[in-house]
Amino acid sequence: MLRFSAALGAACWVLGLSIVPAAAPAQGWNDARTMALVERATARRAEQLADTALTDYRATAHGYLTFLAQLGHGLTEPPKVVKADELALEVYWHAPDLSKQVIEGRRDTLLLPTDIRYHRDHLGIVQNNFPNIIRLGEGDEVQDVPHPLSPVGMADYDFAIRDSLTFRLPDRTLSVYEVAVRPKSDTLPRIVGAIYIDRTSAQVVRMAFDFTRPAYLDKQLEDISIVLENALVNGRFWLPRRQEIEIRRTGTWLDFPARGIIRGRWEICCYEVNTGLQRAFFVGPEIVQLPPALLQRHQWEGRIMDSLPPDVRAVTDADVRRVQEEARSLVRAEALSRASGAALSARRVSDFVRVNRVEGLALGAGATVRFGAGMSSSLSGRWGIDDHEPKGRATFDVQRASGLGLQLFATRDYRDAGDLPEGSLLANSFAAQELGVDRTDPYDLRAAGVGVDLGAWGGLRWRIEASHETQGRLAIHAAPWRGRYERTIPAWSIREERLALSITRPTALAFWGTELGLRSELRGGWFMGRDTSFATNQPYFGRVFVAAQLERPMGRDRLVTRTTIGAVGASPDVPPQEMVFLGGPITAPGYPFHRFAATFGASEHVEWRTHVPFLPLSLGPFGRAPGSATLAPYVHTVYVNGSAPFAEPARGWYPSAGVGVYVLFDLIRFDVARGFRHGEWTFSVDLTRDLWDIL
Repeated sequence: MLRFSAALGAACWVLGLSIVPAAAPAQGWNDARTMALVERATARRAEQLADTALTDYRATAHGYLTFLAQLGHGLTEPPKVVKADELALEVYWHAPDLSKQVIEGRRDTLLLPTDIRYHRDHLGIVQNNFPNIIRLGEGDEVQDVPHPLSPVGMADYDFAIRDSLTFRLPDRTLSVYEVAVRPKSDTLPRIVGAIYIDRTSAQVVRMAFDFTRPAYLDKQLEDISIVLENALVNGRFWLPRRQEIEIRRTGTWLDFPARGIIRGRWEICCYEVNTGLQRAFFVGPEIVQLPPALLQRHQWEGRIMDSLPPDVRAVTDADVRRVQEEARSLVRAEALSRASGAALSARRVSDFVRVNRVEGLALGAGATVRFGAGMSSSLSGRWGIDDHEPKGRATFDVQRASGLGLQLFATRDYRDAGDLPEGSLLANSFAAQELGVDRTDPYDLRAAGVGVDLGAWGGLRWRIEASHETQGRLAIHAAPWRGRYERTIPAWSIREERLALSITRPTALAFWGTELGLRSELRGGWFMGRDTSFATNQPYFGRVFVAAQLERPMGRDRLVTRTTIGAVGASPDVPPQEMVFLGGPITAPGYPFHRFAATFGASEHVEWRTHVPFLPLSLGPFGRAPGSATLAPYVHTVYVNGSAPFAEPARGWYPSAGVGVYVLFDLIRFDVARGFRHGEWTFSVDLTRDLWDIL
């Protein structure tokens, strides 16, 4: 159950260390055995390591501060690194409680524009496992939370021994107990987690904890998770060795699928004990930084991104995720969840304003009310200026920390035919308004139903949705500034009972160092309406679609592949809106938008991304764009069979080739491609696909 970092077994710390699970039956809360251990540990902390053999020490610390952004509905995709700082510290301590940390080296890499500034205490390590009163963010994030191993904390928390480990050294055996900690009242600012205590010396070996919701002064905070690990120095003193902190924030006035994450990771080593430090050395701020000229003298190895831990893009580090899971198992989930209340809401920017050939200019808004206990309700609406039609969606959600969820919904909206978007809705609005190029194929939808989130099994997320729907064709109501709109698809006017199973794999590390993301849907149902009256049985359809993206770093370059497969069958015939649509910058570059509509379609895309010199650009307070761009030559092919009656006949393979160029932090992509079989030259410009879900 307990996992310490491999560093605890490093030869520079303890030679010949082995770890063996020890039998330690779980104890009840606040039983005599547990409280005796906790009281000893509290008394030991009160002594502030006042062992005559330890008066002071100095050490070095190496760490990373990483700011990441996580985007998209459900926040399931891994976050993107926005800014990475690498720091080198000199760490000093003097009995009983004096601390000084000097930043002697600091460098950063900006990958996306940001003006973030860190709190000073994020730039250093935690000494002595926090004082009796825990504060973070210089008191702006967490303030005045009592430490469990303090005179006040003893009365504020419940304790229980949950597990134990035995450490075998060449000259001794150490026993460490895991003590679960929960607040007596989760309506007060407290911690939730576990403390690992050396049975013999009662010193703290490890702390892993989260905070209750009332502990957060900043209402934008979702949670803060902390892991502190100590190592045995000179065979006697448990001193800091490894530390991690994760701080997650979302907005409060706008319920929008975007999250900011700060991750700090530290490794501390090379202790020198009893060096004769003078108390006067500790006067002034605890954490200070050398002048810029001296910081630049520090010798670094390689680039920041080369030495950054490989799992930094994981949604949550394994240790931190374990802290969060343990915390939620100890107290009510709502004690750690966001507070109830109402907020303006949207799933994407285009929910507020968009342009297309059916609605013309459409304006909308939405609101979400959170009731607590994982329950919420949302209402959104939109009005088309040219079609004079209201659209809207109402939902009621119940979500659990385990990932299980239930959603009731009713909607009247325009659904887009096709499985993959060919561009962001934001870019599509500009192109539709100015150029008459609308890369959407909407049809009318009125639906009510229920969705069930089944959580994650085997690294996959499962969702079942059942609905009753009424569908129909839409007409063009708008006119572009220049150009002419293409016709809308001839969707059938039908009533449909639909059942869908969706399976997704958020992008994560897979085999041979690759990053794999997967999205699939199996759906089917019965329908009635136009062109179905001659059927002898109830008309039905079945459909499957799979999309997978695989990325493999190759040094500083990257190999990217995208695979899509779709098939549909029906009796007596397939409704046009259920056909497999391909064509456009994503599914068939070098061919017009939705050039292919068929009962079967597949595509394969292979792309090589490499860095090339480019003009650096200043973005003022948001940093400076690097003097490089990303060149992405690619080849692509499409296979179709069973063309739809309303589409141009197509059968067989349709290859193409092209090149993309990313500029400005890789946020903007230009594409030019040529289709080799009845294709054409195509050109497109859009924001990176990573942003499409929120645009």
